[in-house]
Amino acid sequence: MYRTHNCGALSLSELNQSVLLSGWVQKIRNKGFIIWVDLRDRYGITQLVFDAERTPEEVFTAAQALGREFVIQIKGTVIERESKNPNRATGEIEVLVEDLTLLNASKTPPFTIADETDGGEELRMNYRYLDIRRDPVKEKLIFRSKVTMAVRNYLSEAQFIEVETPYLIKSTPEGARDFVVPSRMNEGQFYALPQSPQTFKQLLMVGGLDKYFQIVKCFRDEDLRADRQPEFTQIDCEMAFVNQEDIIQQFEGLTRHLLKEIKGIETGPFPRMSYEEAIKTYGNDKPDIRFGMTFKELNALAQGKGFGVFDSQELVVGIAVPGAAKMSRKEIDGWIDWVKRPQIGAKGLVYVKCNADGSYKSSVDKFFSQEILADWARFCEAERGDLLLILSGEATTTRTQLSALRMELASHLGLRNPEVFAPLWITDFPLLEWDEETQRYHAMHHPFTAPKPEDLVLLKENPSAVKANAYDLVLNGNEIGGGSIRIHDQALQAQLFDLLGFSKEEAEAQFGFLMNAFQYGAPPHGGIAFGLDRLVTILGGEETIRDFIAFPKNNAGRDVMIDAPAPLHPEQLEELALKSIAKPKP
Repeated sequence: MYRTHNCGALSLSELNQSVLLSGWVQKIRNKGFIIWVDLRDRYGITQLVFDAERTPEEVFTAAQALGREFVIQIKGTVIERESKNPNRATGEIEVLVEDLTLLNASKTPPFTIADETDGGEELRMNYRYLDIRRDPVKEKLIFRSKVTMAVRNYLSEAQFIEVETPYLIKSTPEGARDFVVPSRMNEGQFYALPQSPQTFKQLLMVGGLDKYFQIVKCFRDEDLRADRQPEFTQIDCEMAFVNQEDIIQQFEGLTRHLLKEIKGIETGPFPRMSYEEAIKTYGNDKPDIRFGMTFKELNALAQGKGFGVFDSQELVVGIAVPGAAKMSRKEIDGWIDWVKRPQIGAKGLVYVKCNADGSYKSSVDKFFSQEILADWARFCEAERGDLLLILSGEATTTRTQLSALRMELASHLGLRNPEVFAPLWITDFPLLEWDEETQRYHAMHHPFTAPKPEDLVLLKENPSAVKANAYDLVLNGNEIGGGSIRIHDQALQAQLFDLLGFSKEEAEAQFGFLMNAFQYGAPPHGGIAFGLDRLVTILGGEETIRDFIAFPKNNAGRDVMIDAPAPLHPEQLEELALKSIAKPKP
């Protein structure tokens, strides 16, 4: 055997025991007549001692040749440390080594394998297998495993059946771009990697499985950012004979279970908010409700007073920033410059300081009296010491701009505590969105989402007014899950395909298998999918999902460790009938 104990297990209760340990050399302190080595494995660190008087001479000599990250096995006796380390689980003992076996030598690592490393992100991504040895990375992967197991256990106990669905499927024009895979045996034809197992899980409901789940890889060929990867993991779920409330209750239960099991936090029923209210109050459909600064529309109080910047605009809207009246003019100018950046695109920002003495100081003093500014403050529920920040413009754009400002200010002011969790259900989304460029409707979620039953009559008269039987679960300003009740009636599904601009031939070619299945007794059904990467990241108190993925891609979608994507050999391209991009042989 290689070890009797791991490197995090030993304590004074094993005093004088003979043990075998194996692991990596973390640190060496050589005093000439005595050598201390920190031996590390996944479980912790144990201090080894090689003593010229007590250790066999050949073992002591071998210890002098050790280097960082060498893989070794030792046999020794557990003894009590003279200088104890209270910050280490094994800090009361050390192992006096009697025998040393070198299992594998190591080159000097390109960066320090320690909590605080000297390696930059790109370098550590190149050597991710070394980065994983560091506790901050290792602990995140262990944390992810803990969350995943808690999910799997909860759903299994709730009688969900885990089913694997195919990875090689058919490309569809809806949604994000597909990753495609050429078929060698079917020349000129391609599989797609699934963006979600959507149609398969619906077919499982037609198949009578009743409750399905899968922790599944999905793929989208889209632009990347901190919370996106080209491949990501979903907790994918579907249930038969359910309505929206059934699904909300089931998966609110899962989320509450995770908060309790993983974070030790008890939560009551989650609040709910309509899509329309979220947009009006927070400017987006995934609001962070850990703090206030809700939107207040000031059109009635601010327009018609001769200030053209307000009078000519569709919307005047503001927020009250708590305690921010103490900001200097230079600091406020910094925020004005921030909203003018191309990424935000505002033309300016009006401010009003609510002074401690009850007076008001604003950037529009010559247009508005103290009485009017006081009315604004009361309407925005601002207190003395607060700062009003106001934007105006086209309604949708202005709300988006103010939403970005609200979130940036909250981060700046320390209002987004990662140890506080504020879940929220968003419901009553529009079923369809009109696209001026293509002059057609697009599905807000996907084309299998059912309309609210009470809105069915509007499908012909006013499709834009139809609400979706859909719901998103938001946590701390991030969408962690989303789903809907599905269409289970063939005629209704055909009607929706027609509204989305599919010809009968296109609908048959793309989704004929699903439409055919609906003819054989499809039950009412619905489901939800959680983004596991994002959920784990938020529960872990971080913001970048790459930190919780073992081998992530970089911001360009590349795996710099294995250098992928990479060109194919010309012979492979020829086999796949992709000769048009095959390079000639040298």
